[in-house]
Amino acid sequence: MHQLCDMEPRVMDDDMLKLAVGEQGPRDEAGQLAKQEGILFKDVLSLQLDFQNILRIDNLWQFENLRKLQLDNNTIEKIEGLEKLTRLVWLDLSFNNIETIEGLDTLVNLEDLSLFNNRIAKIDSLDALVKLQVLSLGNNRIGNLMNIIYLRRFKDLRTLSLAGNPIAAAEDYRMFICAYLPDLVYLDFRRIDDHTKELAEVKHQYSTDELKHQENLMQARLEDEQARREELEEHKAAFVENLNGSFLFDSMYAEDVEGSKLASLPGVAELMETYKDKFVIICLNIFEYGLKQQEKRKAELDTFNERVQEAVQENQAQGRHRTAEFEEKHLLSLSTIRGESELTDIETKIADQREDIAELSNALMTLEMQLVEQLEETINMFERNIVDLVELFIENVQSLMAQCRDLENHHHEKLLEIAINILEKIVKGELDEDLPDDVRALFVDKDTIVNAVGASHDMHLLKIDNREDELVTRVNSWCTHLVDKIHKDEMTRNRRRVKEIIQYGDHVQGELDSLECGDILD
Repeated sequence: MHQLCDMEPRVMDDDMLKLAVGEQGPRDEAGQLAKQEGILFKDVLSLQLDFQNILRIDNLWQFENLRKLQLDNNTIEKIEGLEKLTRLVWLDLSFNNIETIEGLDTLVNLEDLSLFNNRIAKIDSLDALVKLQVLSLGNNRIGNLMNIIYLRRFKDLRTLSLAGNPIAAAEDYRMFICAYLPDLVYLDFRRIDDHTKELAEVKHQYSTDELKHQENLMQARLEDEQARREELEEHKAAFVENLNGSFLFDSMYAEDVEGSKLASLPGVAELMETYKDKFVIICLNIFEYGLKQQEKRKAELDTFNERVQEAVQENQAQGRHRTAEFEEKHLLSLSTIRGESELTDIETKIADQREDIAELSNALMTLEMQLVEQLEETINMFERNIVDLVELFIENVQSLMAQCRDLENHHHEKLLEIAINILEKIVKGELDEDLPDDVRALFVDKDTIVNAVGASHDMHLLKIDNREDELVTRVNSWCTHLVDKIHKDEMTRNRRRVKEIIQYGDHVQGELDSLECGDILD
């Protein structure tokens, strides 16, 4: 493995980075930047750090816009410190001492990666590199030809180098890769011809067909899972997730030990089945109502955003029109002032121009105040509407949840009635059915069975109450945060616009001031 034995291992510090950036010179103007204004690492697009005997990658977090990074011919042992380089397109880590592929999870824009001449034995941990086109892994220690199958996930991969690895000595090496990576164009710096691709496809058709079948099944499962996740997020946005089935009902019994015992009593199974069917219907009503109300809230928000955008665009158009009229007159006035020779005339025209600047600033400020008032009215109307929608949603959900409690109360009464009847039969010795020992233990006396039925009932009511409270809390919190954000965004927009108007006025006033000083001095 390549070593720089005549140099001590070095740390990648600010001094090294400043020197490297400065030496790049005109290629990306970083050198000029360093000399004239000091080094701004965030503006550097390309960085060359080869043959520096670097042992550890560090201090690159400021290079947030870096596109190309050259770290070849060093003594780097671990891929690290690249997390912030999310815009990196080209990375060269060849001729180092790297044993494991890692630390690349944030480099989602990387297209060209060279790990040539390292100590890598396994191809993995590249999943995030969805744009990968060129991969150089030659002269490493990759010995398992099946590891190549991992690279099938990179749909844009066109160039691959693996020469110098143990797998390259395999008799079927080239055919295997061509068969399993059919979109590859170059392998080990040689173009793959169509004839080779056809032979490889025929030779490995059975295995690749089976692999494609498995991949299709996996892709279908992933798509199903993604669809379910997206659907769940939609349901969460409507605050009714897991109410489109028996989830709430099942959760009532999940930790209900007493309820599970009581379910085995004669006649309770039929009672529970009826209870569950009615309970689930109410949950479905809540779910469907929640989705409809979410659509109404979304429509209200979309309408609000459209009104705000229209108002801002119309106001901006008026402001641009007034500014354009002013600038046309302003440039003409500046030209006239420069052509005047009489000091009195110059002072008069400058005074007139100052009035025009003040008039423009006042006009732009007036437009902004009009917009503020218009948007304030729009925001207040939206706030009233969205609060009304949320309050109506909560009111109706609470009404439906009350129906769930009514069902639970009715079920509790029926269950208690059955339990008391069974207790009386046990006391009289008239019970024909055999009860499990843990269930019979509940019937030692009336207080025990009443307490058991009551404990089950309390747990069920608690589950219903908690789900209702969760829904109400979340939708109220959503509404509050949404309205607060709208007000804050408008405040930020207003401050930014006022600052723009002031800065523009200062700018044109500065032009006039410099002209006045120049003419008076002349």
